Amino acid sequence: MKIAVLASGRGSNFESIAKAVKSGKISGEIAVLIVDRKNIGAIERAEKLGVNWIYVDPYGYSSREDYDRKIVSILKHLQVDLVCLAGYMRIVSEVFIESFPNKIMNIHPALLPSFPGLKPHEKAIKYGVKVTGATVHFVDNGIDTGSIIVQAVVPVSPQDTSSSLSQKVLELEHRIYPQAVKWFVDGRIEIKGRSVIVKNANYSTLPIVPALEDF
Repeated sequence: MKIAVLASGRGSNFESIAKAVKSGKISGEIAVLIVDRKNIGAIERAEKLGVNWIYVDPYGYSSREDYDRKIVSILKHLQVDLVCLAGYMRIVSEVFIESFPNKIMNIHPALLPSFPGLKPHEKAIKYGVKVTGATVHFVDNGIDTGSIIVQAVVPVSPQDTSSSLSQKVLELEHRIYPQAVKWFVDGRIEIKGRSVIVKNANYSTLPIVPALEDF
């Protein structure tokens, strides 16, 4: 199975998926990393891992839809089966979503539906929640509103800053994202309306539900 990753920043979640593929835990290949910014960490990580990457300039297109059509054309040419957004700071259009229905994943550093969008750690601290976490979900036409695949929980202490909270959550992001990808590649994900069910998974333990099996 061919996987594409789209990134806009440091690329740590991209790296966690790519390493899982290279180690054989995920039965597939990273067909391409597509970036919308130059001189970012994700490119450096791709070069170190031997993953092909492409920069597509978002300012070279007259609309978000035209930009996404270009991305989709690349992905279709490479016969990509799954698209993973990893710190990708662009809202994908309906053109993109309709081209890969239920085949686009995203990771968000909060327990959705709480704190969607930008600055979720700051929002969590400001709101005074006692737990937060990360969510891997399929992408739909809303902002962080797609069907949830897996979630991880971390405690929020009175001393936490957005930076310290981000680091706690990131450690679990690097485990739940490749796990979700593996479940997809292995054909274990079933979608029923808003509900995503991982076949034969353990839904009874914390801090990650469904429980990790490989990461």
